[in-house]
Amino acid sequence: MTSNTRKANLFNAIAPVNRGLNMSEDQRKAIFSAVAYLEELNPTPAPTQAPELLDGNWLLLFTTSQELLGIDRFPLYKLGNIYQCLRVDEGKIFNVAEIKGLPLLSGLVSVCANFSVVNEKRVKVNFERLVAGSQTLVGYQDVNSFIDTLRSPKKLLAIDFQIKREDQKGWLETTYLDQDLRIGRGNEGNLFVLRKV
Repeated sequence: MTSNTRKANLFNAIAPVNRGLNMSEDQRKAIFSAVAYLEELNPTPAPTQAPELLDGNWLLLFTTSQELLGIDRFPLYKLGNIYQCLRVDEGKIFNVAEIKGLPLLSGLVSVCANFSVVNEKRVKVNFERLVAGSQTLVGYQDVNSFIDTLRSPKKLLAIDFQIKREDQKGWLETTYLDQDLRIGRGNEGNLFVLRKV
C-alpha cells in the first residue's frame, strides 16, 4: 500500500469526527490504526533536521488533546480552526485557536512557546505567553498577520500574560512528515494530525 493510499485512508477516517470532538471508540481505533500504518512509511526519518518541511502554518485536522477540544464546550461558542505555526529559524511555536461566537463575540486563544531540538524527532517545548480575547479587539484578520502582531512586544487588548513555569516538561515528537502532512505526539500522550496551509 502506497503512502498516498494510506494518507487517503487516514483522511477518510478523520473526516467525520470533527477533529476528535465527535468520535466513537470504533472511529478512534480506525484513526489510530491509519496513523500507525502511515508512520511506517515516514519519508522524513529525522524531521528536526528538515526545517524546510517543518516550517510554516499547520492546520489541525485531528487531535486527542482534551485541552484543545474542551474550548468547544463553552456555551454560545464553537471551536473554529486551530493552527500550529512553526518558525523554525526562531525556535518558536504559535498555537492559535479561532473561536466562533455571535457577531462581535468571535474570539481566539493563542499560546506562544519556544522550542529546542532534543533529537532527530523530538523538540522540547517551553510555553511563554498566553493571549485570549476578542478577534475584533486584537485586530485579528488571519493567522499570518496575527503572528506578526504576537511577535511585537506590545500588550494586546486581551488576556495577555507571560507563562513563568520553571518545571515545564513539554515535548513534541514528529512521527510523520512530508510536504503537506505532519503527525505528532506530545508528552501527555496526545496525538496531532496537521496539514500545511
